[in-house]
Amino acid sequence: MKDFIKFTLATVTGIIVSSILLFFLSILVLFSMISSADTEIQVKDNSIMMLDFKGTLMERSQDNPLNHLLGDEYNTYGLDNILSAIRKAKENEKIKGIYLQANFLTADYPSLEAIRNALQDFKTSGKFIVAYGDNYSQNLYYLSSVADKVLLNPQGMLEWKGLAAAPVFYKDLLEKIGVEMQVFKVGTYKSAVEPFISTEMSPANREQMNAYLNSTWEQITNEVAASRQISTESLNAAADRMLMFYPAEESVKCGLADTLIYKNDVRNYLKGMAGIGTDDDLHVLGLQDMMNIRKNVPKDKSGNIVAVYYAVGEIVDYDVQTPIAGDEPVINSSEVINDLRNLKNDEDVKAVVLRVNSPGGSAYGSEQIWYAISELKKEKPVIVSMGDYAASGGYYISCNADSIVAEPTTVTGSIGIFGMFPNVKGLTEKIGLDFDVVKTNTYADFGMIGRPMNEGEKSLMQMHVNKGYDLFLQRCSDGRGINKEELDKIAQGRIWTGSMAKELGLVDELGGLDKALEIAVAKAGIEGYTVISYPKKQTFFEMLTSTTPDNYIKSKLLNGKIGNLYKQFSLLENFEKCERLQARIPFELNIQ
Repeated sequence: MKDFIKFTLATVTGIIVSSILLFFLSILVLFSMISSADTEIQVKDNSIMMLDFKGTLMERSQDNPLNHLLGDEYNTYGLDNILSAIRKAKENEKIKGIYLQANFLTADYPSLEAIRNALQDFKTSGKFIVAYGDNYSQNLYYLSSVADKVLLNPQGMLEWKGLAAAPVFYKDLLEKIGVEMQVFKVGTYKSAVEPFISTEMSPANREQMNAYLNSTWEQITNEVAASRQISTESLNAAADRMLMFYPAEESVKCGLADTLIYKNDVRNYLKGMAGIGTDDDLHVLGLQDMMNIRKNVPKDKSGNIVAVYYAVGEIVDYDVQTPIAGDEPVINSSEVINDLRNLKNDEDVKAVVLRVNSPGGSAYGSEQIWYAISELKKEKPVIVSMGDYAASGGYYISCNADSIVAEPTTVTGSIGIFGMFPNVKGLTEKIGLDFDVVKTNTYADFGMIGRPMNEGEKSLMQMHVNKGYDLFLQRCSDGRGINKEELDKIAQGRIWTGSMAKELGLVDELGGLDKALEIAVAKAGIEGYTVISYPKKQTFFEMLTSTTPDNYIKSKLLNGKIGNLYKQFSLLENFEKCERLQARIPFELNIQ
């Protein structure tokens, strides 16, 4: 018995000691990786920069500590890092060109357009861009088409098929489980509620989606046609053939690709482009390497700051847990208000560029941010730079800026409001639950989900929604200087592309963040300045403490293939916390 106890204690002790040693070893390995990642890179002669796309594109980079330990190959790229790396590559004489390796990338077209424009600017330096793909997805081909040479694997595919939007509808599913969504909205085109009350797109939604898709596709084909020096008619003919199922040679014949080559031979091809022999070394710099190259720009001594404030994600008016690295960000209205107040009071900040990438959310939260921006405008210029989305609540918080800049394909507008209450009476009857109530006044039990709303409650709710829409309309009318009645004609919850919005007066300029910064500096009347991004990113220790295996898995799941489907239910996930009045676009607006 004594030997058994000794053996058991020794085993337990061994497990505990081993676990502690493995923990500290993991921490040491992690710190080693982090420290090596922060080491300044010295660029060697005949170097090229490589953008190896394999993951998800976000507005701002935010590394995840568990990626280092788990060796995750599904990366998260920051648009800010990519644009900065391309600028550095253009300025560095030792970097001869850029190599795009097109694997797969979850990204919207406005962000891809920003990268494409940066690559187009890079080409003005006289340096080369080469793209290679085993199988090009359509979005990465759009990006890669800017290259001097587009290379394709002889057994590969090049997807070029046009755009489609395929919303998912839950009405029948909800009916089967006994749930009815009671909807109140203003806006003929406000389609965010349709998945819960319909089985197909309404005529109005179909009309706006057709207009949006055609405007976006026209922008894409015009840019690809200009880069590839072929007509848009030829591009549409190729799309109608579903070219990806033909032999790879057809992509070359149609002018979409230049050369068929195996990946094993690409390195020597790049050496030839760089003007060096096959036996010479070709130094390849990845995105992280580029981040660790110091820019050869003298430090500004003026003390002037141009702030770039990132407002990214769904707008919420309740406290949320700090998103983990790689998770979906949110715009917490209370935090944004506090940050904008600090920027207003900071005398060194001479102008603010508000980078908006949001499909909307809480109407109440949007109004609070609108007011904070109005107060900020009293002290310094505020310029909005729109990313993938600046719609509904995203447009609400943008409309009062001194100037608005959007990408041609940015989803914008959607000036409309809706409210939604579930009625689960059918579900409770199925499972045998009953409700009763005692009340002192007529509407004391308003909001109970175990019964349908009565006519009085419906009237009150619609009145509330109408009031919210009227206020939204007024804010946009005042901010954009458009007559309220005229604005109502282009509002009604309808989405527009950035180029369409510019024609309608909802946007001032087309372009990216650089364009917005240029306008901000001009309005501030300053020469020397430093650009600083806000809010500050999480530190390594903050990321480490906020990232656990379970929420890491959740984050990866939501960034993966089911992410779009999950977002459809996000409104219901925090229903008890959400402000009942919502200004948002439908999450099913995913263009493929």
